[in-house]
Amino acid sequence: MDWLDEVKWDAQGLVPVIAQEVGTNDVLMFAWMDREALRQTAERGRAVYYSRSRGKLWFKGEESGHVQTVHEIRIDCDNDVLLLKVTQLGHDPSIACHTGRHSCFFSRYRDGVWEAIEPVLKDPSSIYQHKP
Repeated sequence: MDWLDEVKWDAQGLVPVIAQEVGTNDVLMFAWMDREALRQTAERGRAVYYSRSRGKLWFKGEESGHVQTVHEIRIDCDNDVLLLKVTQLGHDPSIACHTGRHSCFFSRYRDGVWEAIEPVLKDPSSIYQHKP
């Protein structure tokens, strides 16, 4: 059996993926992969996701330069969620989010509102040529 066949793909042929930073264990982002994205990630040692909004493979950092080197690919007990252990490159401190923040999980719920608790490290307009 092909190792890719062991993944439980959803009806659209996708699997959810969490990117976690090696060392800090910070959860950086959530994304999706299809078979080709997972295959290329394993082959390249660099995160390749599937962009649902663009309908194509998305090489993390292709526009921003904020590339993810993949150290480990893990699968959960139900074989339906992946965890990537990554080093986020391209900026110090690292930026994984298109908003220019370290993590996409920068807002916290408190007293009935969501509040941004992580700073913008770099203005997104200086990262992207067009709005992501």
